[in-house]
Amino acid sequence: MRVQDRGGLDGLNAAEMQRALKSLRTEFGSIASAIISRDGILIASDIPGGVIAETFTIMCATMMGAASTAHSELRIGQPKMMRVISEKHEMMLVSAGRKMIIVCVVPIGVNIDQLQARLREIIESTQQEAV
Repeated sequence: MRVQDRGGLDGLNAAEMQRALKSLRTEFGSIASAIISRDGILIASDIPGGVIAETFTIMCATMMGAASTAHSELRIGQPKMMRVISEKHEMMLVSAGRKMIIVCVVPIGVNIDQLQARLREIIESTQQEAV
């Protein structure tokens, strides 16, 4: 688990973010999760060793940025969530306000509605910390 305290970015509590990300592993079998800035800066993560966290987070931010650009071109508003499905895993990226994204990779078969609800709870709790 890596947590980078960004000097109180938006008043977020790094220890709370760390606990929230770790809970995704316990509750949903997450193999990787992160809270990142929209420009790909790692804020907090629960990513396995051997993974270059910065590459992972930058690519996640790039995917969400590409979706945002496509939505802007269509004038349909900003994307709130993105799902990427592979043979055995699914990645969910959820907008966490104007500045952040939460990412979670889980095995196929996890209840996605419950995962999405849990990610929204984490987002809301971190935003409450910012108030």
